[in-house]
Amino acid sequence: MDTDGTTDGTTDSTADRTTDRTTDSPADPLPLDGVTVVAVEQAVSAPFATRQLADLGARVVKVERPDGGDFARAYDTTAQGLASHFVWANRGKESIALDLKDPRGREVLHGLIDGADVFVQNLAQGAAARLGLDSAALCARYPRLVAVDISGYGAEGPYAHKRAYDMLVQCEAGLVSVTGTPEQPVKAGIPAADIAAAMYAFSGVLAALLRRGITGRGGRVEVSMLDALAEWMGHPLHHTMHGGEQPVRTGLAHAVIAPYDAYPTADGDRVLLSVQNDREWRRLAEQVLERPDVAADPAYATNAARTRSREKTDAVVAEALGRLGADEAIARLEAAGIACARLNSVAQLAGHPQLAARDRWREVGSPAGPLRALLPPIGLPGGAEPRMGAVPALGEHTEALLRALGMTGAQITALRRDGVIA
Repeated sequence: MDTDGTTDGTTDSTADRTTDRTTDSPADPLPLDGVTVVAVEQAVSAPFATRQLADLGARVVKVERPDGGDFARAYDTTAQGLASHFVWANRGKESIALDLKDPRGREVLHGLIDGADVFVQNLAQGAAARLGLDSAALCARYPRLVAVDISGYGAEGPYAHKRAYDMLVQCEAGLVSVTGTPEQPVKAGIPAADIAAAMYAFSGVLAALLRRGITGRGGRVEVSMLDALAEWMGHPLHHTMHGGEQPVRTGLAHAVIAPYDAYPTADGDRVLLSVQNDREWRRLAEQVLERPDVAADPAYATNAARTRSREKTDAVVAEALGRLGADEAIARLEAAGIACARLNSVAQLAGHPQLAARDRWREVGSPAGPLRALLPPIGLPGGAEPRMGAVPALGEHTEALLRALGMTGAQITALRRDGVIA
């Protein structure tokens, strides 16, 4: 669906992506160029899914409440006055502020859906159905539409109407039970349930669009946060079901491998290393720890022995690395062929030399000015660069979208007067 006169803040990014950054040769079109997505979304799961679609070239129209919009806009103000969650999950979209409780608002929404390829919603369970926006109703009305329902626990079952926030689903899915130290379970430091649901919704849309290209029919895509995170729990789940015991929480250590942990260095950093076999242990002992005496010592020579004596093994490693700076420790470990990493902070990730060397950073527009953002991790064939459009202001594209639907200035003024749009 064209938007006569619509500006989505992506002009500069679009120009960047039409030319290969290294060869200045014309790039192939993005995979989802020409696909239109309408999303009634909030928080993380649906917005992050539709942002992936926008990055691949889809036009995404984000439908928000007139009174504040997506509530993730108000989570914090750390991104130059904008919310960090919102900035992360909503670039490259057009925002329309629309009251869906008003029949005129729903009429506008259906006008948008009529020209769309994909519809995504993650409203509270039952809310979409009350508005006639559940996937079953929409697919019956628009046979070519791919309609996505994202929920906490699914449409049926005893948990269907239970409130589902990321931390709660992490707990229900058992992720918290295997994360943390032996003494203290902890939730993941990122919204793992939201991200899992988003990525399955994203891949589900791609699969449904491929199917539509063959059959001409759209269809329903249903994703629940619990189902998504339960799938990600595959290793501990199968270990428990088939082995009879749940894996223990080990912090940064490994339940069945030693040494495998983070060790402090002389300059206050921490270096993580992993010894996968007994040959590596001998190299570690001789070349890094400078302790040839423990290389073949029966108390340490095999992984089984090192795991039984984990505290002693860790003490030997910690004592040696504690005399080295992090740079020297990393250099020695890499020279010996031992897998290792720095225990970086988030600030160190933002300055990571590998990301800089591979030119992974871009700037995106926003109501607060340019913001730094990472390129999406999918490398596209043909030299096309993902479209990293601007983060929209609430209702920024409302009038342009309504005019594209054929509304007059007087009609738009009346909707604004009555609070149907903002």
